[in-house]
Amino acid sequence: MQSLDQPLDAIIQSKRKQRQPNRRQRGSRPQSAKQAAGVAQPEPAVAPAQAVAAQVHVGDKIIVSNLPEDVNEQQIKELFHTTVGVVRSVNLSYNAQGKSKGIATIQFQRAEFATAAYQQYNKRLIDGS
Repeated sequence: MQSLDQPLDAIIQSKRKQRQPNRRQRGSRPQSAKQAAGVAQPEPAVAPAQAVAAQVHVGDKIIVSNLPEDVNEQQIKELFHTTVGVVRSVNLSYNAQGKSKGIATIQFQRAEFATAAYQQYNKRLIDGS
């Protein structure tokens, strides 16, 4: 137990001295029990960067923007259903006055349909407008 009669600098210095023997040298790593016993550990099957890439989830939704104000959800659903695949739902965003913001979220039955819609319509004009 530390005495509080000491100046703060002295307490900090004594704490540092107490911790120093426990510090490891740079570059050294603690060995597991298996490594210390000489048991070889298998290499990971997938590199860390590849493991992260494999975990990326391809979703079944896309967001379409810059839609004309007069387009409704049924028209959007019909377009994507006939050109891409089965559409589960379409949600058109509206402002406080009930006017379309020109942004729709489209959820497809399968992720492949969302990918196809993205590839087919990304940065493209629909109906020449």
